[in-house]
Amino acid sequence: MIRNNEIADIFDEIAELLEIQQANPFRIRAYRTAARTLRGLQREVADSLKKGEKLTDLPGIGDDLAGKIKDVVDTGGTELLYRLRRELPHGLIALLKLPGLGPKRAKLLYDKLGISSVAALQKAARAGKLAEIPGLGAKTQTAILNAAETVSAAPQRVLRWRVRPVVDSLIGYLRKAPGVSQVSVAGSYRRARETVGDIDIIATAKDGAPVISHFVGHEDIKKILAQGPTRATVILRDGLQVDLRVVPEESYGAALVYFTGSKAHNIAIRRMGQKRGLKINEYGVFRGNRRIAGQDEKSVYRAVGLAEIPPELREDRGELDLAAARDLPALVERRDLKGDLHSHTDATDGRSSLEGMVAAARRAGMRYLAITDHSQRLTVAHGLDSRRLLRQGAKIDALNAKLKDFRILKGIEVDILEDGRLDLPDETLGHLDLVVGAIHSHFNLPAAKQTARLLRALDQEYFTILAHPSGRLLGERESYPFDVERVIEAARQRGCYLELNCQPQRLDLTDIYCKAARQAGVLISIDSDAHDTSELDYLAYGIGEARRGWLGPKDVLNCRPLPQLMALLKKTMG
Repeated sequence: MIRNNEIADIFDEIAELLEIQQANPFRIRAYRTAARTLRGLQREVADSLKKGEKLTDLPGIGDDLAGKIKDVVDTGGTELLYRLRRELPHGLIALLKLPGLGPKRAKLLYDKLGISSVAALQKAARAGKLAEIPGLGAKTQTAILNAAETVSAAPQRVLRWRVRPVVDSLIGYLRKAPGVSQVSVAGSYRRARETVGDIDIIATAKDGAPVISHFVGHEDIKKILAQGPTRATVILRDGLQVDLRVVPEESYGAALVYFTGSKAHNIAIRRMGQKRGLKINEYGVFRGNRRIAGQDEKSVYRAVGLAEIPPELREDRGELDLAAARDLPALVERRDLKGDLHSHTDATDGRSSLEGMVAAARRAGMRYLAITDHSQRLTVAHGLDSRRLLRQGAKIDALNAKLKDFRILKGIEVDILEDGRLDLPDETLGHLDLVVGAIHSHFNLPAAKQTARLLRALDQEYFTILAHPSGRLLGERESYPFDVERVIEAARQRGCYLELNCQPQRLDLTDIYCKAARQAGVLISIDSDAHDTSELDYLAYGIGEARRGWLGPKDVLNCRPLPQLMALLKKTMG
């Protein structure tokens, strides 16, 4: 069965090839929107088609896209993709991943020099051929070559959210294996890292052979690299490697500790054990030949004098000292969030109505939702000017009058202009409950100018939350250069807040700077930045990043109940 992620990959490729051809932007956006919708679904569309369900009920999916989805499910592809691949080399897509290149330059390089791969690009740049093309020059050539070499040297890792459906499928499948009692994912996936290189799974059974035999029969497996009585290594259809280890029940906790922690964390644990005369491995904690711990993770940590450490903290960044002192932070959980302070509707570039977003937030157990559509400068998103924003506010007031035990907050995601001013006037912003400021342009300013821009924005009279503060897009765009510590300190002095944006390609702030903000006493708002009802589920990914950043409920703005939240928001609004 073809999965949602595979269909989404096809739609993303279509969008990228159309972009190289400089096709209609609305057509390109339709495919990107459909890909995002597919990745956000909790069920496989192949199953929906089997049940006769209408795909056109999904956000952003019309008759044409629904037909193409059916084609992909039935045949593994669609004629549009095949045609585009005939017209343009598939390797051009890799060029689009290079920072600073983009579709126009990719097509220019292909037209002028026949470049259709990163390797060919590197060769041409080293030979000085890019600088000979009008409009590029030596400086651009050097920047493109540096980007290509950086990407080529980077280890191949996959966004965690992209592999989640496959992991869930594998875990569910293994739980049906004969004799299995427990199954868990380990490794960097369990530590909630933004990207993963491979997947580690631990299972327990008295006899491992039937479990291994069952595992290698999974429909997503393309190639078996190794298969033994207690372990197997396979390659999935999407190229991801999965390692399964079957251990006895009494070794389950030890195996989870061993295969979850980072290398540095695990070395530190083993050294602590050695000082106590203990040997620690994936089978248990041993004093001589006698196993003294290992059935659960708590027993392993207890054996070396530590409190059990949450998986997200197992990076050797100070967690061991706090575990020894029994002073580990109580980390935030999804259920602690009372609401979401950054979401969009179809008034701008969202795909769900105001009413639909509110209904979905209430179903998810939230007590409030901030509607923060884009401001006027973001024309590609049909951003709101003052008149349309105030009209939306009146609609929100009317809806709030009908709601019980729920509050819609009036907000805006206002563009931070190049000089740090905001995209809408104070007299408009002053009518809102909160102002979410964001950078969507001029990413290449020097660090000093970018920092000054952000500091000026934070100092505006109406400014509540700095959205996706670093501007990064995982695998696509690095953070713009700026002094993060100065921005955190400015937020502390100004009394405003920073966002941890839960969009899986952002997860911005990073875990490192979430921890820094926590230490500075700056509250973080964990927000979905949802553009349709399904994307409210992205909060789960942000929770993982927040936990990696040591955040507890007291460190998170939207863990506050509504009365406390409104008091905190009011302090930022004039």
